[in-house]
Amino acid sequence: MSTKLDLVIQGGIVVNADHMQRADVGISEGRVVALGEALGDAKQTIDAAGRLVMPGGVDTHCHIEQVSGNGLLNADTFETATRSAAFGGNTTVVSHAAQHKGNRVAAVVKDYSALAARGAMVDYAFHIIVSDPEVEALEALEALEADIAALATDGHRSLKIFTTYAIRLSDAQILAVFALARKVGGLVCIHAENHDMIQHAVRRNLVAGNVAPKFHAQSHTRLAEAEAVCRMIRFSEFLDQPIMLFHISTREGVEAVREARARGAKVFAETCTHYLLMTADVLDRPGIEGAKFVCSPPQREVADQDALWEGLTRGDLQIVTSDHAPFRFDETGKLNKGKAPAFNEIPNGMPGLEVRLPLLFDAMVSRGRFDACRFVQMTSSRPAQIFGLRDKGRIAVGADGDIAIWNPKRQVRYGDNDLHDNVGYNPYAGRTVTGWPEIVISRGETIVADGQLLAGPGRRIGSSWNLASKGV
Repeated sequence: MSTKLDLVIQGGIVVNADHMQRADVGISEGRVVALGEALGDAKQTIDAAGRLVMPGGVDTHCHIEQVSGNGLLNADTFETATRSAAFGGNTTVVSHAAQHKGNRVAAVVKDYSALAARGAMVDYAFHIIVSDPEVEALEALEALEADIAALATDGHRSLKIFTTYAIRLSDAQILAVFALARKVGGLVCIHAENHDMIQHAVRRNLVAGNVAPKFHAQSHTRLAEAEAVCRMIRFSEFLDQPIMLFHISTREGVEAVREARARGAKVFAETCTHYLLMTADVLDRPGIEGAKFVCSPPQREVADQDALWEGLTRGDLQIVTSDHAPFRFDETGKLNKGKAPAFNEIPNGMPGLEVRLPLLFDAMVSRGRFDACRFVQMTSSRPAQIFGLRDKGRIAVGADGDIAIWNPKRQVRYGDNDLHDNVGYNPYAGRTVTGWPEIVISRGETIVADGQLLAGPGRRIGSSWNLASKGV
C-alpha cells in the first residue's frame, strides 16, 4: 500500500466467526483497511506472533450508572465500567437507559448519552427500558410512540421490558410496547419471570423464617421463568414481533426457546456467564457472604448448565452476555438494608464485564468445547448482528478497528479484588483461566496493553446514534 498505515498487527492468526487465517491487519483512521501480508509501512506495528487476533468483545447486556427499580444507584459509572470492560477484552457495551415513572424516554436517553460521553472508554449503545407506557392514557401512549419513533430514526431500536420487579408491565402494556416496536422495526428485550409466582414463594419463605441468601434461589422458582418465557413467546407470535429473551437460566427455558424457533417464531435468546459456570450452591455460604452472588434469575443446577451448553451448541441460544449489574458488598449496595438483610432485601446483580471473555474462552476454547470461531460468534459477532451494530464483531475491511489480541496459553488466577470496576470483589476469586486478552484496541487506538490502561474517560464518541444500523 502506498499510504502509511496507522497500525499494522503482524504475524497473528485472525479469528472471525466463520474462519481463521494467518494474516496481518492494517488499520487507518479507526477502521480496518487491509488484510494480508506485507502491508507496508505503518506508524505503529504490533507483533502478534503466537497470538489470536480477534474482534473486541461486544457485551449487549450491561447495567451501568443506572438507578434500579427500587431507587438504588449501582456501583459503576461509565468510566469504571468501560475501564473494566476494556481490561476484559471488550470494545463495545450495550447498557440500559432506564425510564422511571413520569419520565419521557427521549429525555432518559439524552441524559444517559451525556453520562456515557463523559466517561466511556469504549463504544456504547443503549437498550431503552420502558416502564411507564400508561396504555390507558391515550395522550401518554401517543407521546411514547412519538419518542420511540424519533429514537428509532437515530438508531435506538432495542427496547427492554420486565415482567417482574416494581417496573414490571401488565400484559396489556407489554402488548402495547410490542406493537410500538413493530411499527419502528425494533427488537424487544425481556426479563421474563412471573412476578406473582415469585412473590408467593418469597412470602412463604419469610413466614417460615427462611431469610438467608440461599432462599433467593428457592423463591425465584424455575417455573416462574418457564411460564413468563412461554407467555412472551406467544405474545411475540401473536403480533409477529421479534424478541430477545434475556438471561435464560433453566432447562425449561431452553426447551421453550427451542420449540418456538423450530416452529418459526422470531425469538432470540441469551444466557450469561454465571449460569454456565455457577450453581445455586454459591448462595449457601457462611453468614451473609452469599449476598455477593444474588442475581435474578438465580443460578440453577448442573442439569440446567448442561441444557444451556446444549442450547448454545445447537444454536437455540445465540449469545452469552455478562448481565453486569454491580453493587458493592457494603452499605451502599448489597447491605444497604443492614448488615444481615433478608434475601429479598439484597440488590440483585454481580459484576461480570471484565471476566466474561476470559471465563468463556477458558470454558469454550481452552477446554475444547468449541473452537475460537464459535467463541467469537457468541461473544462478539452475533451480538453485533442481532442488535444492528453494523461495524462491530468482525475483522474485515471496512469494519471498526476493534481488536483484542489473545495469548491462548496464558494462565491467570483470579484474586479477591483484582477487577478494574468499582465493585470491590470478584465473584470468581480462586478460579484459574487459560487464555487472556493482552492487548485491546478500540477504533485503532491501543487502550490496554501489558496490564496497563492507556485510555482516558470520554475518549469515545460512539453511541447508538452512530453505531446502530437502521434495522434489527
